[in-house]
Amino acid sequence: MTATTSTEPATATPQGVAVELTGLRRSYGDVHALDDLTLRLAPGELVALLGPSGCGKTTALRCLAGLEDPDEGRIEVGGQDLTRVPTNKRDLGMVFQAYSLFPHMTARQNIEFGLQLRRQPAHQRRTRAAEMLDLVGLSAEADRYAHQMSGGQQQRVALARALAIEPQVLLLDEPLSALDAKVRVQLRDEIRRIQLEVGTTTLFVTHDQEEALAVADRVGVMRSGRLEQIATPEELYSRPVSDFVADFVGITNRLVGESHGSSATVLGATVALLPGSAERGAVTVLVRPEHLTVTPDPGGGATVVSASFLGAHGRVVVDAGGGAPVTVQVPSAAIARFAPGDRVTLTPTGEAALAVAGARD
Repeated sequence: MTATTSTEPATATPQGVAVELTGLRRSYGDVHALDDLTLRLAPGELVALLGPSGCGKTTALRCLAGLEDPDEGRIEVGGQDLTRVPTNKRDLGMVFQAYSLFPHMTARQNIEFGLQLRRQPAHQRRTRAAEMLDLVGLSAEADRYAHQMSGGQQQRVALARALAIEPQVLLLDEPLSALDAKVRVQLRDEIRRIQLEVGTTTLFVTHDQEEALAVADRVGVMRSGRLEQIATPEELYSRPVSDFVADFVGITNRLVGESHGSSATVLGATVALLPGSAERGAVTVLVRPEHLTVTPDPGGGATVVSASFLGAHGRVVVDAGGGAPVTVQVPSAAIARFAPGDRVTLTPTGEAALAVAGARD
């Protein structure tokens, strides 16, 4: 009898599994944390849930993790119904905002912990821990304890520990919010690199819009327990379906205009309107700072409030009269042309915008 040999390498990258949350509801008294939430993650996809505090994003993650039970709905992972399956039987890896490392264990021992619970032999645990330490760039820190590592290093160990058990799904609950800005940017890029390399389906919960847009294949914006919109970062930013999404993702100016159906008049110019815009009459047109130009003009109808140099670009805040100040993004070299009190003219650049009914101050 001839033995067959697998052509796949022993360390083949997992392909990920599909995740489906269908009709999830979760209430705390009169508060509806989840209100008929339906969400699907494709195998190997990283989806970020974004939204204000209390919107339900963490509750959704906790229901998927088995840390909370939905009042209604169904949770499937890899085609299996896990709705009432205990947390320790779900084969999920989770990284929290707090690093949650065991202080009496070294980085290597923390990573080996989940493997030890699964009764893996010591030599296999050590090999796997070494692979994970290398993956997160901490091989030299293997024998350090938590108090001997920086916050960023501790969070890398927490990520390595979650991945060591080769989970079906990786859950990240605000994993970077306790870190300073520079480390947060570095580690978010590392998380994305590692997720792509390992191929694990991942749900990432954050309140930081830049973080979500930077790492995710798709971003879901939540509001009052529901998904307001889920789309690629590019589509979410450039084609928001509601004023809530437009306001929450990026900076948005609200300008008084008049809708004519597929276009609107704003600041004396005509701009195309996105699908879902108010069709006729007085509207508020939502315009991004980079979709406006500001020009020095002694006879202009607007006044510069402030001009800020921000490195890669500049920001000019303008009082256009009759509403909140308008923010315009300009090339950093152009900032020197503007000073508070200068008269200027504002002009839309022509990119499509979203219009909502009723002009507002």
